[in-house]
Amino acid sequence: MNIRSLTRGDGVVIGAAVLLFIASFLNFVSGPDCSGPYAKVCQDAVASSSFNAWHMLGTVMSIYMAGVIGAAIIVINRALPQQRKVGGLDLGQFGVGLTIFAAWTAFWTIVDITSAGPGIIVGLIAALVLAGAAVAGPLVPALNAALISDKPAGGPSPYGVNPNPGYGYPGAQQQPQAGGYGYPGGQQPGQPQAGQPYGQQQPADATAGGAQGAAPQAAQAAPAGATPAAGTPSDFAPFWFAVPVARPLYGEDGAAAPIAELAPGTWYLAVEQRGQALIAQTQDGRRGVLQDTTGIQRG
Repeated sequence: MNIRSLTRGDGVVIGAAVLLFIASFLNFVSGPDCSGPYAKVCQDAVASSSFNAWHMLGTVMSIYMAGVIGAAIIVINRALPQQRKVGGLDLGQFGVGLTIFAAWTAFWTIVDITSAGPGIIVGLIAALVLAGAAVAGPLVPALNAALISDKPAGGPSPYGVNPNPGYGYPGAQQQPQAGGYGYPGGQQPGQPQAGQPYGQQQPADATAGGAQGAAPQAAQAAPAGATPAAGTPSDFAPFWFAVPVARPLYGEDGAAAPIAELAPGTWYLAVEQRGQALIAQTQDGRRGVLQDTTGIQRG
Protein backbone atom coordinates (compact mmCIF):
# COMPACT_ATOMS: atom_id res chain seq x y z
CA MET A 1 0.00 0.00 0.00
CA ASN A 2 1.19 3.49 -0.87
CA ILE A 3 -0.26 6.38 1.15
CA ARG A 4 1.22 8.83 -1.37
CA SER A 5 -1.56 7.76 -3.74
CA LEU A 6 -4.18 9.30 -1.42
CA THR A 7 -5.84 12.54 -2.49
CA ARG A 8 -7.33 15.46 -0.59
CA GLY A 9 -10.75 13.94 -1.19
CA ASP A 10 -9.57 10.80 0.59
CA GLY A 11 -8.51 13.01 3.51
CA VAL A 12 -12.03 14.47 3.73
CA VAL A 13 -13.46 10.94 3.58
CA ILE A 14 -11.25 9.84 6.49
CA GLY A 15 -12.18 12.89 8.61
CA ALA A 16 -15.91 12.46 7.97
CA ALA A 17 -15.70 8.75 8.84
CA VAL A 18 -14.02 9.53 12.17
CA LEU A 19 -16.72 12.12 12.99
CA LEU A 20 -19.43 9.60 12.05
CA PHE A 21 -17.94 6.98 14.35
CA ILE A 22 -17.80 9.46 17.26
CA ALA A 23 -21.44 10.45 16.64
CA SER A 24 -22.52 6.84 17.16
CA PHE A 25 -21.72 7.19 20.89
CA LEU A 26 -23.76 10.38 21.38
CA ASN A 27 -27.39 10.43 22.56
CA PHE A 28 -29.64 9.40 19.70
CA VAL A 29 -32.69 11.37 20.91
CA SER A 30 -32.99 14.51 23.01
CA GLY A 31 -34.82 14.49 26.35
CA PRO A 32 -37.79 16.65 27.38
CA ASP A 33 -37.57 20.00 29.13
CA CYS A 34 -36.99 19.18 32.79
CA SER A 35 -37.65 22.62 34.25
CA GLY A 36 -40.24 22.93 37.00
CA PRO A 37 -40.94 21.57 40.45
CA TYR A 38 -40.27 17.97 39.42
CA ALA A 39 -37.00 18.70 37.62
CA LYS A 40 -34.99 16.16 39.66
CA VAL A 41 -37.42 13.32 38.94
CA CYS A 42 -37.51 14.27 35.25
CA GLN A 43 -33.74 14.37 34.97
CA ASP A 44 -33.43 10.95 36.59
CA ALA A 45 -35.96 9.52 34.15
CA VAL A 46 -34.13 10.99 31.15
CA ALA A 47 -30.78 9.68 32.41
CA SER A 48 -32.18 6.18 32.81
CA SER A 49 -33.77 6.16 29.34
CA SER A 50 -30.95 7.83 27.35
CA PHE A 51 -29.34 5.65 24.68
CA ASN A 52 -27.12 5.92 21.63
CA ALA A 53 -27.01 4.19 18.25
CA TRP A 54 -25.23 1.14 19.67
CA HIS A 55 -28.45 0.20 21.48
CA MET A 56 -30.10 -0.31 18.04
CA LEU A 57 -28.23 -2.82 15.91
CA GLY A 58 -30.07 -2.01 12.68
CA THR A 59 -29.44 1.72 13.00
CA VAL A 60 -25.77 1.52 13.95
CA MET A 61 -25.00 -0.91 11.12
CA SER A 62 -27.01 0.82 8.38
CA ILE A 63 -25.84 4.38 9.14
CA TYR A 64 -22.68 4.57 11.19
CA MET A 65 -20.82 1.36 10.42
CA ALA A 66 -21.91 1.39 6.76
CA GLY A 67 -20.34 4.83 6.35
CA VAL A 68 -17.15 3.90 8.21
CA ILE A 69 -16.74 0.64 6.25
CA GLY A 70 -17.42 2.44 2.97
CA ALA A 71 -14.76 5.05 3.78
CA ALA A 72 -12.24 2.33 4.67
CA ILE A 73 -12.90 0.54 1.37
CA ILE A 74 -12.40 3.76 -0.62
CA VAL A 75 -9.10 4.60 1.08
CA ILE A 76 -7.73 1.04 0.90
CA ASN A 77 -8.66 0.74 -2.79
CA ARG A 78 -6.89 4.04 -3.53
CA ALA A 79 -3.71 2.94 -1.73
CA LEU A 80 -3.52 -0.48 -3.40
CA PRO A 81 -1.11 -0.83 -6.36
CA GLN A 82 -3.95 -2.10 -8.57
CA GLN A 83 -7.70 -1.63 -8.35
CA ARG A 84 -9.55 -4.71 -7.12
CA LYS A 85 -12.99 -5.98 -8.07
CA VAL A 86 -15.56 -7.92 -6.07
CA GLY A 87 -18.19 -9.76 -8.09
CA GLY A 88 -17.38 -7.71 -11.18
CA LEU A 89 -17.85 -4.42 -9.30
CA ASP A 90 -14.93 -2.10 -8.65
CA LEU A 91 -14.03 -2.07 -4.95
CA GLY A 92 -13.95 1.73 -4.82
CA GLN A 93 -17.39 2.01 -6.40
CA PHE A 94 -18.75 -0.41 -3.81
CA GLY A 95 -17.37 1.82 -1.04
CA VAL A 96 -18.96 4.92 -2.59
CA GLY A 97 -22.28 3.09 -2.72
CA LEU A 98 -22.05 2.29 0.99
CA THR A 99 -21.46 5.95 1.89
CA ILE A 100 -24.47 7.04 -0.19
CA PHE A 101 -26.60 4.37 1.50
CA ALA A 102 -25.49 5.61 4.94
CA ALA A 103 -26.39 9.23 4.11
CA TRP A 104 -29.77 8.17 2.64
CA THR A 105 -30.67 6.13 5.74
CA ALA A 106 -29.55 8.89 8.13
CA PHE A 107 -31.71 11.47 6.33
CA TRP A 108 -34.93 9.47 6.56
CA THR A 109 -34.16 8.40 10.13
CA ILE A 110 -33.89 11.98 11.35
CA VAL A 111 -37.08 12.87 9.48
CA ASP A 112 -38.92 10.12 11.38
CA ILE A 113 -37.66 11.23 14.83
CA THR A 114 -39.66 13.85 16.73
CA SER A 115 -36.82 14.81 19.11
CA ALA A 116 -33.52 14.17 17.34
CA GLY A 117 -30.47 14.07 19.55
CA PRO A 118 -26.86 15.04 18.81
CA GLY A 119 -26.03 11.47 17.78
CA ILE A 120 -28.27 11.45 14.72
CA ILE A 121 -27.78 15.18 13.91
CA VAL A 122 -23.98 14.96 13.87
CA GLY A 123 -24.26 11.56 12.19
CA LEU A 124 -26.35 12.99 9.34
CA ILE A 125 -23.90 15.86 8.78
CA ALA A 126 -20.93 13.49 8.78
CA ALA A 127 -22.69 11.03 6.46
CA LEU A 128 -23.56 13.80 3.96
CA VAL A 129 -19.98 15.11 3.95
CA LEU A 130 -18.67 11.57 3.59
CA ALA A 131 -20.90 10.73 0.64
CA GLY A 132 -20.22 14.09 -1.03
CA ALA A 133 -16.44 13.67 -0.76
CA ALA A 134 -16.61 10.08 -2.00
CA VAL A 135 -18.59 11.09 -5.10
CA ALA A 136 -16.88 14.43 -5.86
CA GLY A 137 -13.33 13.34 -5.00
CA PRO A 138 -12.41 11.99 -8.47
CA LEU A 139 -14.30 14.83 -10.24
CA VAL A 140 -13.22 18.05 -8.48
CA PRO A 141 -9.59 19.05 -9.23
CA ALA A 142 -9.12 20.59 -5.76
CA LEU A 143 -10.07 17.27 -4.10
CA ASN A 144 -8.18 15.19 -6.66
CA ALA A 145 -4.80 16.72 -5.79
CA ALA A 146 -2.29 14.64 -3.86
CA LEU A 147 -2.78 14.58 -0.09
CA ILE A 148 0.97 14.19 0.52
CA SER A 149 2.96 16.23 -1.98
CA ASP A 150 6.25 14.92 -3.37
CA LYS A 151 7.49 18.50 -3.87
CA PRO A 152 10.76 19.22 -2.02
CA ALA A 153 10.26 21.06 1.27
CA GLY A 154 10.60 24.82 1.11
CA GLY A 155 10.32 24.99 -2.69
CA PRO A 156 7.63 26.30 -5.00
CA SER A 157 5.66 24.44 -7.65
CA PRO A 158 7.57 22.99 -10.62
CA TYR A 159 5.81 25.60 -12.75
CA GLY A 160 7.76 28.43 -11.14
CA VAL A 161 11.32 28.93 -10.03
CA ASN A 162 12.90 25.58 -9.25
CA PRO A 163 13.98 25.07 -5.62
CA ASN A 164 17.18 23.43 -4.51
CA PRO A 165 15.93 19.83 -4.68
CA GLY A 166 17.60 16.60 -3.79
CA TYR A 167 19.08 14.02 -6.11
CA GLY A 168 16.93 13.03 -9.06
CA TYR A 169 14.61 16.05 -9.12
CA PRO A 170 14.56 18.65 -11.90
CA GLY A 171 16.77 21.62 -11.19
CA ALA A 172 19.40 19.69 -9.24
CA GLN A 173 22.88 21.09 -9.86
CA GLN A 174 24.65 17.99 -11.13
CA GLN A 175 27.24 17.21 -13.76
CA PRO A 176 25.98 15.13 -16.71
CA GLN A 177 28.19 12.19 -15.79
CA ALA A 178 27.13 12.35 -12.10
CA GLY A 179 23.42 12.89 -12.63
CA GLY A 180 22.84 9.51 -14.23
CA TYR A 181 21.63 8.80 -17.72
CA GLY A 182 18.36 10.55 -18.41
CA TYR A 183 17.99 12.19 -15.01
CA PRO A 184 17.38 15.93 -14.63
CA GLY A 185 20.58 17.83 -14.03
CA GLY A 186 22.49 15.78 -16.62
CA GLN A 187 21.82 17.62 -19.89
CA GLN A 188 21.94 15.33 -22.90
CA PRO A 189 22.91 16.67 -26.33
CA GLY A 190 19.90 17.78 -28.34
CA GLN A 191 17.55 17.59 -25.36
CA PRO A 192 15.45 20.60 -24.21
CA GLN A 193 16.69 22.58 -21.25
CA ALA A 194 14.80 22.61 -17.93
CA GLY A 195 11.72 24.81 -18.13
CA GLN A 196 11.15 24.38 -21.89
CA PRO A 197 7.82 22.79 -22.93
CA TYR A 198 7.99 19.21 -24.15
CA GLY A 199 8.66 19.03 -27.88
CA GLN A 200 10.79 22.21 -28.10
CA GLN A 201 14.57 21.97 -28.31
CA GLN A 202 17.14 24.59 -27.55
CA PRO A 203 18.54 26.68 -30.45
CA ALA A 204 21.52 25.26 -32.27
CA ASP A 205 23.62 28.36 -31.61
CA ALA A 206 23.60 27.91 -27.83
CA THR A 207 27.07 28.21 -26.31
CA ALA A 208 28.74 25.65 -24.11
CA GLY A 209 30.47 28.10 -21.72
CA GLY A 210 31.30 31.77 -21.21
CA ALA A 211 35.02 31.75 -20.49
CA GLN A 212 36.07 29.51 -23.40
CA GLY A 213 34.00 31.25 -26.05
CA ALA A 214 31.05 30.20 -28.14
CA ALA A 215 31.00 26.69 -29.54
CA PRO A 216 28.14 25.39 -31.70
CA GLN A 217 26.32 22.35 -30.48
CA ALA A 218 26.48 19.13 -32.40
CA ALA A 219 22.75 18.45 -32.32
CA GLN A 220 20.60 20.03 -35.01
CA ALA A 221 17.75 22.13 -33.56
CA ALA A 222 14.24 20.86 -34.24
CA PRO A 223 11.40 23.21 -35.34
CA ALA A 224 9.58 24.93 -32.47
CA GLY A 225 6.59 22.98 -31.26
CA ALA A 226 7.61 19.75 -32.98
CA THR A 227 6.96 16.53 -31.12
CA PRO A 228 9.74 13.96 -31.18
CA ALA A 229 8.98 10.88 -33.22
CA ALA A 230 8.84 7.44 -31.69
CA GLY A 231 12.40 6.69 -30.74
CA THR A 232 14.50 3.66 -30.28
CA PRO A 233 16.37 2.87 -27.05
CA SER A 234 19.50 4.41 -28.60
CA ASP A 235 18.03 7.90 -29.11
CA PHE A 236 15.57 8.21 -26.20
CA ALA A 237 16.72 9.38 -22.78
CA PRO A 238 14.41 9.05 -19.76
CA PHE A 239 13.38 12.39 -18.32
CA TRP A 240 11.26 13.88 -15.55
CA PHE A 241 8.05 15.70 -16.33
CA ALA A 242 4.94 17.16 -14.67
CA VAL A 243 1.41 17.52 -16.02
CA PRO A 244 -0.50 20.84 -16.00
CA VAL A 245 -3.79 19.14 -15.01
CA ALA A 246 -4.76 15.73 -13.69
CA ARG A 247 -4.50 13.12 -16.43
CA PRO A 248 -5.20 9.36 -16.45
CA LEU A 249 -2.45 6.77 -16.81
CA TYR A 250 -3.55 3.69 -18.72
CA GLY A 251 -2.09 0.20 -18.50
CA GLU A 252 0.37 -1.05 -21.09
CA ASP A 253 -1.97 -3.94 -21.85
CA GLY A 254 -4.41 -1.55 -23.56
CA ALA A 255 -7.19 -1.80 -20.96
CA ALA A 256 -9.81 0.95 -21.10
CA ALA A 257 -9.77 1.64 -17.35
CA PRO A 258 -6.88 3.81 -16.05
CA ILE A 259 -4.51 2.30 -13.51
CA ALA A 260 -3.56 5.63 -11.91
CA GLU A 261 -3.96 9.38 -12.27
CA LEU A 262 -1.07 11.79 -12.63
CA ALA A 263 -1.55 14.85 -10.44
CA PRO A 264 -0.18 18.34 -11.18
CA GLY A 265 2.68 19.51 -8.99
CA THR A 266 4.30 16.06 -8.93
CA TRP A 267 7.27 14.86 -10.99
CA TYR A 268 7.02 11.59 -12.91
CA LEU A 269 9.64 9.69 -14.92
CA ALA A 270 9.15 9.08 -18.65
CA VAL A 271 10.96 5.82 -19.46
CA GLU A 272 9.85 5.24 -23.05
CA GLN A 273 8.09 6.94 -25.96
CA ARG A 274 5.50 5.32 -28.18
CA GLY A 275 4.43 7.63 -30.97
CA GLN A 276 2.78 10.66 -29.34
CA ALA A 277 2.35 8.81 -26.01
CA LEU A 278 4.82 8.34 -23.16
CA ILE A 279 5.43 5.38 -20.88
CA ALA A 280 5.48 7.00 -17.42
CA GLN A 281 6.48 5.59 -14.05
CA THR A 282 4.87 6.76 -10.80
CA GLN A 283 6.56 7.13 -7.41
CA ASP A 284 5.32 3.70 -6.30
CA GLY A 285 6.82 1.96 -9.34
CA ARG A 286 3.69 1.58 -11.48
CA ARG A 287 4.16 1.99 -15.24
CA GLY A 288 1.52 3.05 -17.70
CA VAL A 289 0.76 4.93 -20.91
CA LEU A 290 0.19 8.71 -20.79
CA GLN A 291 -1.79 9.31 -23.98
CA ASP A 292 -2.22 13.09 -23.62
CA THR A 293 1.22 14.75 -23.49
CA THR A 294 0.17 18.26 -24.51
CA GLY A 295 1.47 21.05 -22.28
CA ILE A 296 3.57 18.88 -19.99
CA GLN A 297 6.48 20.52 -18.14
CA ARG A 298 9.77 18.79 -18.79
CA GLY A 299 12.46 18.76 -16.14
